Amino acid sequence: MLFNSLQFIVYFIIVTLAYFILPHKYRWFLLLCASCYFYMAFVPIYILILGFTIVIDYFAGILLEEKKGKTRKIYLIASLCANIGVLAIFKYYNFFNQNLNDFLGLLDSSTPLPTLSILLPIGLSFHTFQAMSYTIEVYRGNQKAERSFGIYALYVMFYPQLVAGPIERPQNLLHQFYEKHYYDFERIKSGMMMIAFGMFKKVVIADRVSIVVDHAFGNINSQNSLTILVAIILYAIQIYCDFSGYSEIAVGTAKVMGFTLMDNFNAPYFSQSIAEFWKRWHISLSTWFKDYLYIPLGGNRVPVRQWFFNLFLVFLISGLWHGANWTFIIWGGLHGVYLIAGILKEKYFPSFMKKFASFPAATYIRMLVTFALVDFAWIFFRASDFNHALQIIKKLFVFSFDGVLNFGLNDNEMIFSFALIILLFFKEKFFLKIDTSNTKVFAIVFVAIVFSCYLFGVFGQKQFIYFQF
Repeated sequence: MLFNSLQFIVYFIIVTLAYFILPHKYRWFLLLCASCYFYMAFVPIYILILGFTIVIDYFAGILLEEKKGKTRKIYLIASLCANIGVLAIFKYYNFFNQNLNDFLGLLDSSTPLPTLSILLPIGLSFHTFQAMSYTIEVYRGNQKAERSFGIYALYVMFYPQLVAGPIERPQNLLHQFYEKHYYDFERIKSGMMMIAFGMFKKVVIADRVSIVVDHAFGNINSQNSLTILVAIILYAIQIYCDFSGYSEIAVGTAKVMGFTLMDNFNAPYFSQSIAEFWKRWHISLSTWFKDYLYIPLGGNRVPVRQWFFNLFLVFLISGLWHGANWTFIIWGGLHGVYLIAGILKEKYFPSFMKKFASFPAATYIRMLVTFALVDFAWIFFRASDFNHALQIIKKLFVFSFDGVLNFGLNDNEMIFSFALIILLFFKEKFFLKIDTSNTKVFAIVFVAIVFSCYLFGVFGQKQFIYFQF
């Protein structure tokens, strides 16, 4: 069930009304059933996969709390292997099998392993990481094992953030299912505004500029450098509005019912370095890798070479997490290189950096350079394969401006699209969160946003980009 569909609007209204009508003791069951229905609206049979990992991790959590010594580590490893095993089969099996076949082909051999004709369960990487955070936190002693199977299942399946995050931690979310949430008009206004603006980002901006992006990336040979450059910039806008739009709808939907989910974005394109970018972009994932991979590897508390290796490895794995394709791995590797280069720059050129910081336009130059680096890496994220990415880069840097500019939208639509982007950046620079305390102002702004979605939205129920992960 897509957030940008009439089906979801009806579903959200029914579930929310029922939630506040029901006595507190039955609400968790309503949300669990509603979450099951939400997930099964995509591919019903895949709820069995989700159920398998939920059962494994539920009992693993109890055993981790009860057992002592090395036995606890065995149960943790078993739980993690079960979760990673499901990911490996459904997301990475064909990728590794194909690459193994390619390698063996060089040796005039091949693997007898068959290719699996299976669909990737929607949101698999997200709810797998959320489940893994639970068992890790129980193992570390930071979270008590959840004894209610239903509540634990709801923790993994909570529908607002089930398929594309934010990836929650048990310390933040589990206890909220026991708390009684009362009707609060101020909280509901804030949540509804987040939902409305998230929908605006998705259907008015992301899906509109995707027309230009899809047209350019799908017809590389007929494009010149300018159209490719515009398409690359617009893809950065598309993926941000698409994913942050989903996150705002998710956080807003939960907030209406009284649940607090973590913010997943914080105006990332205003970052002045790659390190800052990753503190603002997909925060729930970047902090997950930091807490559960980077720090256990030693973080920056190790010799410099090991530190750089840790950074690079984490970003390679982050790239692989996004998709079973070499383009995602290269995307992650590029960000690892960017971070290491930033550290070396500060270490070996401190006087220059200090002098540059005093330059009046230094802030804007840093933001522009950071955006350019991020945008270049997005080429690999968007490209269908490595050769496609090389085609795009080659076309971008031949500096050919011949031919008719064909963006897939007419001139007025292009002007309107850029006006929307300027409006978005103005809003995120000065009004990251829209104030809803004044009910009259809230009503005017909310109605204006909803009306804009209806009037200017591109409605084709285009799937959110991160659903594929």
